[in-house]
Parts: sequence; structure tokens; C-alpha cells
Amino acid sequence: MTDLRRYPDVPSVAAAAGELFIAQAKAAIAERGIFHGVLSGGSTPRAVHAWLAERAEDVDWAHVHLWFGDERTVPADHAGSNVGMAYETLIDRLPGARPHVHPMRGDLPPSEAADHYEAELRAVFGDEMPRFDLVFLGLGDDAHTASLFPHTQALSEASRWAVANFVPKLDTWRITLTVPVINRARTVAFLVTGAGKAQALHSVLHGEHDPDRYPAQLIRPDGGMVWLVDVAAAGETDASA
Repeated sequence: MTDLRRYPDVPSVAAAAGELFIAQAKAAIAERGIFHGVLSGGSTPRAVHAWLAERAEDVDWAHVHLWFGDERTVPADHAGSNVGMAYETLIDRLPGARPHVHPMRGDLPPSEAADHYEAELRAVFGDEMPRFDLVFLGLGDDAHTASLFPHTQALSEASRWAVANFVPKLDTWRITLTVPVINRARTVAFLVTGAGKAQALHSVLHGEHDPDRYPAQLIRPDGGMVWLVDVAAAGETDASA
């Protein structure tokens, strides 16, 4: 059964995600001395970051590594940058010790940026595929997640950890973690809010199995997966998937 948790609004989803981040960070640091978390872009993660920044003392940030699930091909100071948003809303607001931040380089040519990120992952994790403690993901109204868009080449990538993915519908390149890496996570949390996501959420959970059309269906992590959704996005979706 799908672990789908409904909340009344975006602030409630953000608080639930923030509490999950803190709990997972504490558990990972207590057990392994380090926490690897993957951040997502978008309006809901922005609210999560603000919530976490207000409770910064609850996390031992010196033992935290922050990664990114995807990035646009823009520099970090661009308004559309996921990395820039994370610095603005969370990282630059933390007092005292800072986390180890691993930004995707959207300012580089796409294939070079993907190679750079894979090299960064290998420098930290070695030759074994990364096992993140917590991965935050969003869901697009077309059922994409990270920058794994419908009918794009990255969906079938089996060996790379990060790739450049061309998205014809947007006529642009994106940098994204791949499905195998995301699925190695100990926990994946989808953050889904707004009525505009209701159909996509229902299709992913209850529609026919067609991951080329609904890429989020590819996310089936080795660890646990939870859907944190507001009532507008939940619509008629239930947890019987």
C-alpha cells in the first residue's frame, strides 16, 4: 500500500517534510556519522527550506551533505536555478557550521555539467552507487520528477549516476540524477501540492503502468517511499495503489 499522507495546505506539507528531514538527519548521523540529503526545486521545497532554516539548531549541519536531484542549465545566480534557490532559502540562512554542499553546475555545457556531478558523486561515494539517506522529489503536471521527463532518453539510463537530458517540450537541456541512483535511496519523499498536480498524482499511482508517459512510476526505492501531499493535489487519490 502506498504511504500517502494528506495535509490541509502547503505549509503543512512543508512542516511534515522538514520534520522528516530532521528525523532522518539525526538517525543517519547517530548511526553513520553523516547524512546525505537530496534537495528538489520548486515552490514547495522553498517552503520546506524556510521551515528548516527556522529550526536550524535541530540539525548538526557540519555532518550534512546536500545534493541536488536536478538543475536547469543556468548559473546559480539565475532566478530559475535550484541551487541558487537552496542557497537563498536555506544554506545562506544557517548560523554557525555549514553543510557540505554539492551544487550541480548549470553554468557548464550540459554534458560537462553531468560529468562534473558524476565525478563529484564518485569523489564522495567511491565506485559504489550512492545511497542517499533522503531524496526529496517533486511531481510535474506531466508526471515528470527531477528532470526525468516523459519520452526522454534519461528514463532508460541504467549505468550513469547523472546525465544531461534534452527535453523537447521545453526545448532545453536539464541535468538530472538517474533512476538507479534515486532508487538506491534509503527514503524518497515526494512533495506534491496544488490542484494542478491532482491528475498526474492519480495517474502515477492508479493509472496503467506506463513509465515512459508517467516517469515518476520508475521511482521504487530500495528503502521507503512516502507521498506528502496537500488535499488539493490528493483529489480523489487514495493510498490503495
